[in-house]
Amino acid sequence: MESALDWDLARTLLEWQVELGVDECIGEAPVDRFELAPEAPAKPSRAAQARQAEDLPRERLEVDAVDIARQAAQAAGSLEDLRAALEAYDHCELRLGARNLVFSDGLPGARVMIIGEAPGRDEDREGKPFVGRAGQLLDKMLEAIGLSRTATEADQGVYITNVLPWRPPQNRDPKPEEIAMMLPFVQKHIALAKPEVLVLMGNISCQAVLGQRGILKLRGNWSEGFGLPALPMTHPAYLLRQPHAKREAWADLLSLKARLGKGK
Repeated sequence: MESALDWDLARTLLEWQVELGVDECIGEAPVDRFELAPEAPAKPSRAAQARQAEDLPRERLEVDAVDIARQAAQAAGSLEDLRAALEAYDHCELRLGARNLVFSDGLPGARVMIIGEAPGRDEDREGKPFVGRAGQLLDKMLEAIGLSRTATEADQGVYITNVLPWRPPQNRDPKPEEIAMMLPFVQKHIALAKPEVLVLMGNISCQAVLGQRGILKLRGNWSEGFGLPALPMTHPAYLLRQPHAKREAWADLLSLKARLGKGK
């Protein structure tokens, strides 16, 4: 019976072989590189898959991401809880390519809550909504009617968020399933922030809150979203591309100012 090779001896032999120039290990058994790979098992037919599904326990075979989002949002008792729930929500793949969760900015409890579409590059980098060129234009627009995200009084402040808290790749439009997953969080966000009016910036915001698209037709017309007065407006990014539309945006801002004046 051969004696077992102890650790120290094995290491010494290995170091000796390395000194000799050995640079790879070869197995004791030869490998046939030309042997055909075994065929993959045939994929079961749909009928067979259905029969297998019937044999499973009565559980949901697929995760209902919207229902999970709804439960997580309902459990949040504060804005801090809601942010934590979003950070823990792992059913939206957008989070995998984003640098930061973009939750909100401004004054919670302000009379006006602005809901944008999704973060862009600057927002993703800084973790705040509307901080790029479009955000700078938005600040000027709000300042023109006496509002500011840095104000400390509810009458002068605004609270800002987006439908999606993560940046879509290449700034593409959010997919319907992504909007559906985030909608329970948006609705709870509104309930916790307790604004008096909503300003919906762009098509995606109108789609999420009002169930409608066509911002150029919707803008300037007051509607109702989640039980609150809602004013659709063209997105500041659109105004940067189409400066001639700023006249209509100014009219919308005056309409918002008039609505706030009536509510005092």
